[in-house]
Amino acid sequence: MLVPEPLARDTLTDAFAEFESRRLPLDGRRHAAVVIAVLDDGLGNCVMPLTRRPTRLRAHPGQFALPGGRLDPGETPEQAALRELHEELGLLADHTQIIGRLDDYITRSGYVMSPFVVWSDMAVTDLQPSPDEVAELFAVTTTEIDSEPRFVPIPESDKPVIQWPFRGHLIHAPTAAVVFQFREVALHGRHTRIDDLEQPVFAWR
Repeated sequence: MLVPEPLARDTLTDAFAEFESRRLPLDGRRHAAVVIAVLDDGLGNCVMPLTRRPTRLRAHPGQFALPGGRLDPGETPEQAALRELHEELGLLADHTQIIGRLDDYITRSGYVMSPFVVWSDMAVTDLQPSPDEVAELFAVTTTEIDSEPRFVPIPESDKPVIQWPFRGHLIHAPTAAVVFQFREVALHGRHTRIDDLEQPVFAWR
């Protein structure tokens, strides 16, 4: 008996049809959009692209990140998400391929981050990452997405810092928070919120 692919388009569409994401006011903050893209690994399995930023960049050098960035003037969050996906990974998608949205997340650097879920039948091996923004590209498996995160208390906040274990590294919020909520909704049908998850103190600038 074949095990159904948990990140198949129909399965994800059904999962996000039941999920109501939370939108947050900017209140003077800047607006950014990020994308959890679900692609084929070339062997019929679904994977999520994750990038590592070049160390020469001024902002967040060497960090793991989802495709995304700040909104251009006049853009909607959806438009910015699709534009960044194309600019960073060479993946051209349209609004019909956005199958879900996760909760907005307020970053310590002064952004409201709006995450979108995009499904594409493009193979991850056909992506063309921009060398200006991507030093490494990882195809994250369902098992890796489903890794149990760590929640670490810190004296500076009443919220725990989330750490997502990935290939010998610990990835922090906001990326870890977004991936965690995606895991909860897509793989477990749990409408877990992320507004009580903190970033590490080194990101508070």
